[in-house]
Amino acid sequence: MPYDEDDDNDGDARPQWRRRLVTAVLALAALGLGFLIPYTLYLNHEVSERFGQLQWQIPTRVYARPLVLEPGLALDAATLKTELDAAAYHAGDGLAAGTYARDGSRWRISSRGFNDVDGAVPARRLELALSGGRVSRLRELDAAGEPGSAVKRARLDPARIATLYGQKQEERRLIRISDVPELLVTGLQAVEDRDFAHHHGIDVGGMLRAAWVNLRSGRARQGASTLTQQLARSGLLGIGREQTFTRKGKEILYALLIEARYEKGTILEAYLNQVYLGQRGAQAIHGVAAGAEFWFGRDLKSLSTEQIALLVGIVKGPSAYDPRRYPQAALERRNFVLGEMHETGLIDEAEYKRALAAPLGISDSPGSLSANRFPAYVELIRRQLARDYPADALSGAGLSVMSGMSPSAQAYAEAAVARTLKSLDNKRRPPLEAGLVVTDVHNGDVVALVGSREFTAHGFNRAIEAQRPVGSLLKPFVNLLALAQPGRWSLASWVDDSPVTVTLGRGKSWSPGNSDGRSHGMVRLIDALARSYNQATVRIGMEIAPERLAGLLKTLAGIEAEPNPALILGSTDQSPYAMAQLYQFLASGGEIQPLHAVRGVLDAGGKALNRYDKVPAPAQEGDAVAARLITLALQQAVSSGTGRQLISDGLGHLSPAGKTGTSNDDRDSWFAGWTGDHLAVVWVGNDQNKATGLQGATGAMRVWSNIFRHLPSATLTVGDDGLDWQWVVGSNSTDAGCPEARRFAFVAGFAPEYAPCTLPEPEPEVDEGRRSWRDWFGFGRDRDEPEQTPREAPAP
Repeated sequence: MPYDEDDDNDGDARPQWRRRLVTAVLALAALGLGFLIPYTLYLNHEVSERFGQLQWQIPTRVYARPLVLEPGLALDAATLKTELDAAAYHAGDGLAAGTYARDGSRWRISSRGFNDVDGAVPARRLELALSGGRVSRLRELDAAGEPGSAVKRARLDPARIATLYGQKQEERRLIRISDVPELLVTGLQAVEDRDFAHHHGIDVGGMLRAAWVNLRSGRARQGASTLTQQLARSGLLGIGREQTFTRKGKEILYALLIEARYEKGTILEAYLNQVYLGQRGAQAIHGVAAGAEFWFGRDLKSLSTEQIALLVGIVKGPSAYDPRRYPQAALERRNFVLGEMHETGLIDEAEYKRALAAPLGISDSPGSLSANRFPAYVELIRRQLARDYPADALSGAGLSVMSGMSPSAQAYAEAAVARTLKSLDNKRRPPLEAGLVVTDVHNGDVVALVGSREFTAHGFNRAIEAQRPVGSLLKPFVNLLALAQPGRWSLASWVDDSPVTVTLGRGKSWSPGNSDGRSHGMVRLIDALARSYNQATVRIGMEIAPERLAGLLKTLAGIEAEPNPALILGSTDQSPYAMAQLYQFLASGGEIQPLHAVRGVLDAGGKALNRYDKVPAPAQEGDAVAARLITLALQQAVSSGTGRQLISDGLGHLSPAGKTGTSNDDRDSWFAGWTGDHLAVVWVGNDQNKATGLQGATGAMRVWSNIFRHLPSATLTVGDDGLDWQWVVGSNSTDAGCPEARRFAFVAGFAPEYAPCTLPEPEPEVDEGRRSWRDWFGFGRDRDEPEQTPREAPAP
């Protein structure tokens, strides 16, 4: 066969082409590996960092105070239900955790257990009875609901009132997989990833099936993401709508690395805490525990089969299957999940049919996931924590802030402001605003705070920021200083309420008058205070010295005030919060109690980091006695003085003590009053400092009255320790039956000298037949002139 040069060239070309192709493939592979290996190592580092961070992406939560139940507690049915509703309890059998049942005056309540500032508080089943506005009986219940031994004191888990987030508005409540209902764990896998226990992060077969379905349909109809991929996507990559090859590839690598580094249980627990389950405004709901609260208002452990199925169904698309917006779509999705549970043997036929027939079971409100609807109170919390917790350290730190708020007191205070100001609005009056503080007189807890009539709006917080003239609210403290000198002053002391002029220097003088434009002559000190006489108070104040009054304000409430004569009548601008701190001294019986909105801060594990609810020191004997005397005087202010409208309002059973206050030209209306349990200081006025035409009794006191018509509170009783009660006529103590005698309390050992009662001699009878001629001609007393009752007055 002749030699063919072309054939030889063809034989050489093919191997050369093959060699070049192999070389190129190997080069590309080497290049790919050279890039992929370092990139995979980089992603592995990211997985290590970000996966660990998933456990700490939780907000700081703020809780109300726990409701403390004990026999004798002032409590009615409406208030108890308000407290239970706020804490996300729901009607049930009263035996399952987080439920209550009512049968007339008898209640069964099952608490959940919680961590408080003094440690863990276990869950309890309780029976209580209400009678006459009080807790009449409190007993333990067994698992069957049978009553057992009496209980002296029990705490119910508190309401969650606010959330302090970090940079992300994400709601999350961490939970261990051992605390998740088994049906939720297995049901989630049955619907979302049946091969979860066996794959290594990705489901290759599922991906091929999904690719074939999508190819045939011409669009993305089916996905094949495993639970691990979903966790990688939402927890490490972040939720995103874009579907790119780069993002998908990164997701797959993340999933493979997660599976290589962590056990299945750890991955599933992270998924259950991370999964996105809804949105409330800017607040994203993450994790099954938060989802259970958000959608059902329940603890995760108390969910029924159908509720678990709906929660699993929402995972596919919280927006598309939102049961509040799209109940039909949510119902169909839930029933699909129930079908998957039935098919895989997780529920039997009977339970499947029962759950199918059940309603969605969605709560009307998003459970206890607070939308921070108490901005004024939360601002006070932030201020009080600022010293120990900078804002960036507090927000999103997973802490629990245990506050002193009472949900019922807050609700009643807000309603009182809204209702009263609406009734006072008219065209002749400028727009009204209000600020108020309600405290617990026993420990200094701030139980309610309202900073505006629009109390859910963020902005100017009048309760702690408004600085307004306080008027007559300082008069009790002028008298307190006087009564601290029992050898000189007492409630029975005579005070001159005639016109007074105070020399100010530089040729100036000050001549304050009374609000009624009248002078009242010689009056008892208690009457001058109860009726808020200016002239008498100025005389007392000038004797004790304005400097001493300024010092007292500084000691009791940290108030800095100019020690000038006008301070006696309240010429200092203060906030309702500052005045509440001042009056807390009187309301607590003479204890110096720093007010606090925060009782303590717990770490993520429930351990107390800081406590602010320290027990106040007992009142010194002299302080306690002086506080009792002022309280008695201000009880008279309510019974027969400037606050007497409260008796007409039906609040006489509380025996409250209170003081009205009004600034010049009726610009500011104040009232500070307290009962046996609560102090409330209220301001009503106008932001532009315009005259409102309201005095203390016609503005702020109306708000106070509206609060205490609804808020259960103990009757104010004043003890007799250190006091000596005496009947007095003139300037002497006397016998109880003596005409015109009044009963006064004195500091023990300082009662006035005794003088026996001298009964007036009877008038001699006049013989009609021997009447004077002057009577016949009208020269005697005019018969139409009223009888003049001798007025009690001091001896000259």
